Amino acid sequence: MTKNTNLPRWLLKPMHLGCLLILCQAASALAGPREQALQIHNRLAAVPPSQEVLLEMSELIANGQVRAAVRTAMDTETFYSITLKDMATPWTNRDQNQFAALNDYTATFIGLVIDGADIRTLLYDDVIYVSTANGLPPHSNSNNAHYEAIEQQGISLRDTLDGRTQSSVTGLPSEATAGVMTSRAGARAFFYAGTNRAMFRFTLLNHLCRDLEQVHDAAPPPDRIRQDVSRSPGGDSRVFLNNCMGCHNGMDPMAQAYAYYEWQYDPDSDPEGGAGHLTYNRDGDTDPQTGTRVVAKYHINANTFRYGYATPDDSWENYWRDGANAALGWDDSLEGRGQGAKTMGRELAHSDAFASCQVEKVFRKVCLRRPANAEDRELLGLATQEFKANDYNLRTVFEETAIHCMGD
Repeated sequence: MTKNTNLPRWLLKPMHLGCLLILCQAASALAGPREQALQIHNRLAAVPPSQEVLLEMSELIANGQVRAAVRTAMDTETFYSITLKDMATPWTNRDQNQFAALNDYTATFIGLVIDGADIRTLLYDDVIYVSTANGLPPHSNSNNAHYEAIEQQGISLRDTLDGRTQSSVTGLPSEATAGVMTSRAGARAFFYAGTNRAMFRFTLLNHLCRDLEQVHDAAPPPDRIRQDVSRSPGGDSRVFLNNCMGCHNGMDPMAQAYAYYEWQYDPDSDPEGGAGHLTYNRDGDTDPQTGTRVVAKYHINANTFRYGYATPDDSWENYWRDGANAALGWDDSLEGRGQGAKTMGRELAHSDAFASCQVEKVFRKVCLRRPANAEDRELLGLATQEFKANDYNLRTVFEETAIHCMGD
């Protein structure tokens, strides 16, 4: 091994590696205002600051105005176009690809952060964000050209994103809008083909930080598990009882909220559905296969277990309010049941799990690591309390986390 002559010989011995780590930690703890300012800006804005901004932030930190320094970094355009965009983009596709193009899902998340809005509305409000810049293609229900042009032309998200009612932009009835779940990007990813369970699973994963295995509970009744789920996969009913039932008994009653939505596309000319659009069966609409407003995919493979639940409408119920998953912290002011995606999205977004998930995601984005010690866990708890106390404004979480990790 080549010797590093820039280090004392004793530090090259394995038995002294622990001492090296202690020295590195001490160096971080002794970082001055300039180093802390640089760290904050790099983590929040994803780029080094200009000399003028670095000097401004350093002076603020030296004068004890750390939060003001953090807000200076958050006022940088790249906080929105890089940090927030990279954070949200994996939520918008099944592959969790961070490098997908800007779309109405990510733009709506970014816009809510810009405006300091209640981030819970991401899952249920009649809201969508578009750019007010001149010369852009208008928002379209059948393509992503508006948002791709924003990126291609380098248009500021901070200065041009504007919140609109989703119903006025997309034509969905207001009662059918459910934030990013009914955005074009969300629908394209999670209402495409399948049985609409993907929308529920990925919403749970992306916004409550729980995949189905983590909420598995065989205790709730299986009375609303659909007909397409075999009760004896491979001829063995134990597989259903020990594995399948513990997910479907909670998921299927909730995913029923999406029963009137479909991603419409031509499977022959457009097998990936990229040029498709979201449809919704309004009052009076009838699906030719089901004879009701319920889309055909909810009755797919009905002969797999014909005694299973035949979805009649979009009513949903949260069976997880009791038992092990009560630990997700459901809002007692809500009924735990309702009609459609909007009310079900509110049920998810008003849980304690949603709040703590947002805080953890911000921590990992800003600190570039998972929470690792008692101080980190204390920060997560305090930041979650602050998040709730400030009407679920996600900007406060970025502030608290950046201050906590500015010496990393």
